[in-house]
Amino acid sequence: LAHMTIRPVLVSTILLSLALPAAAKTPVATGTGGAVATISEPASQAAIAILNKGGNAVDAAVAAAATLGVTDPFSCGIGGGGFMVIYLAKDKRVITIDHRETAPASFTPTVFQKDGKELDFDTVVASGTSVGVPGTVRGWHEALDRYGSMSFKQVLAPAIDVATKGFTVSDNFSHLVQGNEAKFALFPATAALYLRNGKALPAGATLRNPDLAKAYRELAAGGVKAFYSGRMARAIVDAVNTPVTAPGARVAAGKMTLADLSNYEARLRQPVHSTYRGYDLYGMPLPSSGGVAVAEALNILEGYDLKAMPRAQAEHLYLEASRLAFADRNAYLADPEFVDAPVAGLLSKEYAARRRELINPQQASAQAPAGDPYPFQND
Repeated sequence: LAHMTIRPVLVSTILLSLALPAAAKTPVATGTGGAVATISEPASQAAIAILNKGGNAVDAAVAAAATLGVTDPFSCGIGGGGFMVIYLAKDKRVITIDHRETAPASFTPTVFQKDGKELDFDTVVASGTSVGVPGTVRGWHEALDRYGSMSFKQVLAPAIDVATKGFTVSDNFSHLVQGNEAKFALFPATAALYLRNGKALPAGATLRNPDLAKAYRELAAGGVKAFYSGRMARAIVDAVNTPVTAPGARVAAGKMTLADLSNYEARLRQPVHSTYRGYDLYGMPLPSSGGVAVAEALNILEGYDLKAMPRAQAEHLYLEASRLAFADRNAYLADPEFVDAPVAGLLSKEYAARRRELINPQQASAQAPAGDPYPFQND
């Protein structure tokens, strides 16, 4: 297990790195023993620290994710969910863990409608109604329990340190808070953490999150049960169902129960597998759309000699292939618990060739319609 590596699916990064010629020479980092890449320097440092202490890639990934929950809460955190793609080098096998948040059991197809009309998105998203049953902690537990070598206490230590001592707010962080000032102002606890006099923290400010540090300490001491039952679970349900809001604010309540939390399970799923110019590609399967969409786009691009093209021409084809793949994504991909999506057809090389015929090499298409993958399901 010490040599396990993690290979995440990165839609634009993978496509660009495989398909397009380099714009300019850049230094190449080399080394041995392990490498980490995240959007946050503290998160990358947390993962490296775990590797240096003898942890494996799964231990490091959880440490990085926990730290991202501090430094990049807009895309990571224990209140949400995620996906993990893991390569088991010893077994030469790829597995995935689906720990995305799920709807509470009481939800119905019309929960985001009123009188037959869809509710305003911006209003709903800042409400208890929009909160799913969080899966992040359960996913971390499954990964560590099955494939890790360290405990919650060990891998959460770097994140606890960052949350306690604070981190420097980046330009991007400040910009994201600024875009959500009105929503954050609805909730006093959120406003107290991220706003100063009603405005976003400026870049360069230091942000500390003692409450998250406390939550991580409880997880470190009590493990996964500390989150899905007991005091923390009750606090989650209360926050969703009876949100504490600013005076005069009207926020819809959710319908989450303690049973929703205690019954949550992470799922081990078979990865999406495809090939590109002799390389094996593995990605997250449904309910993530990324693995299928990336594979379809690459199948379309495989029909072009991209290296021989000017960069602008290669970028044009990349964008057109991505548009077609995303049109199919939007038309067919959904939660496999409820929808039987035509994944085999979407991954078919023959279907990709049919989709490729729609691309004009010289100009952007006016529309990118969804195709019909069903005839290719058994290829």
